[in-house]
Amino acid sequence: MKKAVLFLVSAALFSSPLYADPQAVYDKHCKACHDAGLGGAPKPGDKAAWSARIAAGADAMLATVKSGKGAMPPKGTCMSCDDASLAGAIDLFVKQAQ
Repeated sequence: MKKAVLFLVSAALFSSPLYADPQAVYDKHCKACHDAGLGGAPKPGDKAAWSARIAAGADAMLATVKSGKGAMPPKGTCMSCDDASLAGAIDLFVKQAQ
């Protein structure tokens, strides 16, 4: 019985998004490279760097994050993030650049 309960709890944890909080996604998977501009990553708040990305729209930015770009790996290393978690992190970048 204990094994069955442990299995169910583990399955629930690993089937749901690891990070529901956009700030947690940003802090763990975006901040290090974007804050430093590593590999050409646009820095948060850099309106010039973000303007074309923002103009392309949220769907285009999400597609880029999901597939990766340049030095950024797919999903920015957050393989457990769902689209909503990634979109939340993207929204943080957009808000900082406006």
